[in-house]
Amino acid sequence: MEPLVLFVHPDLGIGGAERLVVDAALALKSRGCHVQVWTTHYDPNHCFSETKDSGIPIRCCGDWLPRSLFGRCHALCAYVRMIFLALYIIFLSGERFDVVFCDQVSACIPFFKLARNPKKVLFYCHFPDQLLTQRISLMKRIYRKPVDWLEEKTTGMADCILVNSLFTADIFRKTFASLACIEPEVLYPSINVSKFECDFFEDLSNIVPVERNNVFLSINRFERKKNLALALEALYDLRDRLSKSEWEKVHLVLAGGYDERILENVQHYQELNDLATRYGIRDHVTFVRSFSDKQKVNLLNNCICVLYTPSNEHFGIVPIEAMYMRCPVIAVNSGGPLESVVNNVTGYLCLPKAKDFSCAMERFVKNPSLKVTMGNSGHERVMKTFSFEAFSAHLYHHICRLAQ
Repeated sequence: MEPLVLFVHPDLGIGGAERLVVDAALALKSRGCHVQVWTTHYDPNHCFSETKDSGIPIRCCGDWLPRSLFGRCHALCAYVRMIFLALYIIFLSGERFDVVFCDQVSACIPFFKLARNPKKVLFYCHFPDQLLTQRISLMKRIYRKPVDWLEEKTTGMADCILVNSLFTADIFRKTFASLACIEPEVLYPSINVSKFECDFFEDLSNIVPVERNNVFLSINRFERKKNLALALEALYDLRDRLSKSEWEKVHLVLAGGYDERILENVQHYQELNDLATRYGIRDHVTFVRSFSDKQKVNLLNNCICVLYTPSNEHFGIVPIEAMYMRCPVIAVNSGGPLESVVNNVTGYLCLPKAKDFSCAMERFVKNPSLKVTMGNSGHERVMKTFSFEAFSAHLYHHICRLAQ
């Protein structure tokens, strides 16, 4: 009998972590596992389409609990929400399951391990949570100390720990000193290629002017840590590198996850608009918030290159999606892209500086054949190293081992 796998995730919205969870659920379902997903927040209008049409049950519980306390203590509230979710599943849901797939918030792990019928837990570490926030004030350091301790201790209680890249594995070892005896395994995220193979044809004239055939695309959430301003600064610098006729054919699309409940999304979106206006390039930039799969495929089909601007990104699924669609990638030369993008072969790895990015962008404008040669190389790399089949086989192996 195939394992019954229960996924627990804090917020099933739109983002890299959510993409991984959805793909993992689809991968196990394709292998015959019985899968269901539990979360503390799920909005059918702000989610990946597969959560609505894949047949995987989505259960939501605990959304009435606060996400923050007067705009603060987000980590503590996330822990409380996930602990409540775990307790509800164990004592009130009546659900049967063999293995728990947990990610992002490890605080719920002890409750699955210490229940009357203990469950095996697989924890997928995208990145240590304690490294995702700054400790500017003394109060913040005091507040985070027990939270960080709890993250480390509960993470170590998982029966199996997977990470998304060699980069994250190294950070894991350096961050969680007390878990030196644990060697996390790397399971690279993949993509479910079926959604990219559909014949999506859509008029993009409402997004990109018809005469602009050199379209650069950035896909990332509207968060400051994603350094989207770098894309605008690079476009501004690129303008001085091109002739007037070349410049008139260039356009930048900044597309990304946007949630009105998240203040930073709202603020940073406006900051980027203001920055584009200040640089005098606003008419060469289009912002797309919370795009559909159809729009995403069409944008990747119609751009000459993807700009990936975060530094020290844990892995980054966008470069993989772009390369599968035969679209070269210009990325920062740190973190996950060092393992996904091959410099001068599938794109360019650059310093996070406007001059370096614009220099690489200029090459695509002045040498259109790069789009084809690098694009083909990128597609071959994804099929060889980051295939959905390899991802699902690797994950299924771990689930079966835990279920036994």
